Amino acid sequence: MAKSFQGRRAPLWARLCAGAGCMLMVVSGGVLVSGKALLARYTNGIDAPGTLIGDPAPGATRKAADIEGPLDILLAGIDPRDDTQAPRSDSIIVAHIPATMDQVFLFSIPRDLYVRIPAFSKTGFNGTTAKINSAMSFGSATGNGGHDVGQGFQLLAETVGDVTGIRSFDAGAIINFGGFKKIVEAMGGVTMTIDQTVESEHLQPDGTARPKRAGCQNGGCDHPYTGPRKVYEKGTYHLQAWEALDYVRQRYGLPNGDYDRQRHQQQFIKAMAEQAMSKDVVTDPTKLLKVLDAAGDSLTFDGGGNSVIDWGLALQSIDTDDMTLVKLPGGGLYSNGKYLGEQLDPSSEEFFKAVQEDRIGAFLLDHPEYVARES
Repeated sequence: MAKSFQGRRAPLWARLCAGAGCMLMVVSGGVLVSGKALLARYTNGIDAPGTLIGDPAPGATRKAADIEGPLDILLAGIDPRDDTQAPRSDSIIVAHIPATMDQVFLFSIPRDLYVRIPAFSKTGFNGTTAKINSAMSFGSATGNGGHDVGQGFQLLAETVGDVTGIRSFDAGAIINFGGFKKIVEAMGGVTMTIDQTVESEHLQPDGTARPKRAGCQNGGCDHPYTGPRKVYEKGTYHLQAWEALDYVRQRYGLPNGDYDRQRHQQQFIKAMAEQAMSKDVVTDPTKLLKVLDAAGDSLTFDGGGNSVIDWGLALQSIDTDDMTLVKLPGGGLYSNGKYLGEQLDPSSEEFFKAVQEDRIGAFLLDHPEYVARES
């Protein structure tokens, strides 16, 4: 961790290598001009201005020149398995940075949250009520079977904004989990504390795919896999990339289903940031350059007119110790016995009001049950 090796903070170009979410939360200043030039070379493939968050909503403001809090950043994780399929956001995380610019609060939106997805003129979509992870799909269509993931992100951002009351996000990032695996591999794995025993739905103990049961090859089965499972026991381990990504994908068999998975994904982001700032990575230029190369393949970032380097400099005072993980309570929504998706507890409206008014810290003092455990 940054504060564990002789009190030194990792340089900006080291901190940015952890991935889009980590970039925006744990970066540091003090970089030389040559260092910035090197970083710019490796982040050109990450910056995609104007592609994700679109124009500010009516009445909302977004400064392109100055990055000043409070700030709201939307992160969407996608796990594309087939280039012909419309993208779905398997993870949706909002990062809120208060006006003091000295901490960050992370909260996840359940991927199965049953919401109203608004109309989207770019695709002729008329709006519907569905699980929120489908918003990106509805917004991505370009005609002739094509899909624009960035365009889909714009509808996702509008939908999340309607849920949370955040009228305009200051930055957005898409994280491709397949590429994320390359980042973790480049770092040499990641150390994580596993807070509950988890059995993999998808992989065998050696990391190979579990075979599908007869008759489930073409879908239609809730649990199509068979054979021995990879098991993640409680404790702190240094995980290989495939283990870390497999662990944070699991939700079946967990006591709280997707809510447990959301917590594990938040823990993973923080663990990646800590790993990127570790002595093992910071002092190894070859490893750092491999990580930056991998980041270019897995991340798309729209900083609202500012580059990821600009954001890094603006958030130079934030460290992983300043990161608070927030859990939103909720449960299943049913109609005539049919499961429709998830719904948030009514108390979440008070939390979202605290986000809008930039007083999450005070809210969490009054509602400690909203603070997610980190181990």
